[in-house]
Amino acid sequence: MRPTPQPPSVGRARAAVSALFLTNGALYANILPRYPEIKQALGLDNAEYGFAVIAFPVGAIVAGLGAAWAIRRLGSARAAVFSTILTALGVLAAGLAPNVWVFVGFLLVGGACDAITDVAQNAHGLRVQRAMGRSILNSFHAVWSVGAVLGGAMAAGAIAVGLPIGVHLAISGAIFCVVALVALRYCLPGPDRDPTPDGHAAASSGAEIARRVPARVVLTLIALVVIAMAGSVVEDAGFTWAALYLTSLGAPGAIAATGLIALVGAQFVGRLVGDRLVDRFGQRAVARAGGLLVVVGMGVALALGTVSGSIVGFAAAGLGIATLVPAAMHAADELPGLRHGTGLTVVSWLMRLGFLASPPAVGLIANATDLRTALAIVPCAGLAVIVLAGVLDRRRENARR
Repeated sequence: MRPTPQPPSVGRARAAVSALFLTNGALYANILPRYPEIKQALGLDNAEYGFAVIAFPVGAIVAGLGAAWAIRRLGSARAAVFSTILTALGVLAAGLAPNVWVFVGFLLVGGACDAITDVAQNAHGLRVQRAMGRSILNSFHAVWSVGAVLGGAMAAGAIAVGLPIGVHLAISGAIFCVVALVALRYCLPGPDRDPTPDGHAAASSGAEIARRVPARVVLTLIALVVIAMAGSVVEDAGFTWAALYLTSLGAPGAIAATGLIALVGAQFVGRLVGDRLVDRFGQRAVARAGGLLVVVGMGVALALGTVSGSIVGFAAAGLGIATLVPAAMHAADELPGLRHGTGLTVVSWLMRLGFLASPPAVGLIANATDLRTALAIVPCAGLAVIVLAGVLDRRRENARR
């Protein structure tokens, strides 16, 4: 049976959603390589820094469940774009913060808006995926990785030429806000619809999930959340600690920024080929292989303790986690007994606990020992994926349709 040709609007909508993912990856990544100078300017030690930067995921957790309301009120595309603009303003204000409390406050705002963007752009991406009739979610996350690499590279360039942080973040914010506003014109028109068939009740709230959904489904959802959290913990190692760790090994600022670039760049490569790998080997095998790559790659890098080896280790970790979050989101969105989008929202919201818990945990361990020892959390996350990947399908869902 030949695939149904897609109208041009669907192709344009796919490009528009890709632009939103690119923007979302780039905005926050622009401030991350500048964290060491912010840390120094605010006079923070490792533990204080770790607790300060969790403001971003705290804001995301507080506002994450509000994404459904924003999508209902504005539509997924508008919600993604408007929250993108607010994220850009929050990141800029955080970079200019005169003290730690202002820094924390604006990171809270940025994280809250970023959470709404995340859920809304994934919701619109799934809408485009349903219209196309084939899996494209990994490709959107690959574009997010491109955005994060682009943002990290922009920051590295700004540091190298001595561009003040305020000027740098104002320029990057303006650029990506314009990109998001242009993308909005080409997103799918009309309201977002809940595709749950009439007459088939499904749980949508936490209380309904606990009361009406079989325990096996709940446990599967928990395992999927942990898999997504493991990916977020490894991601956070690159976002929050890579520049500091490489600096501690003697790397200059512009080189220290390449730890994040290596992780996200390798993550992009993994997501670019992720759909083909899943088609051939299945989500379960790909996730377990990725977990093993995280364990071995980052474990060896930490054992060596060199700048070049650590950059390679961050790259191996990024490649290993490439398909984890898309796999967990897709699997959660297909769980029986849950209204379409509920599993996606739960995974997207709760996986941010990884971003919340990881920075202070690493900071406290680093203060008690050193940062090299604290980053052992990365191979531990890879081990968790190996253990729990059994909840993922052996074959891709779309291959059975």
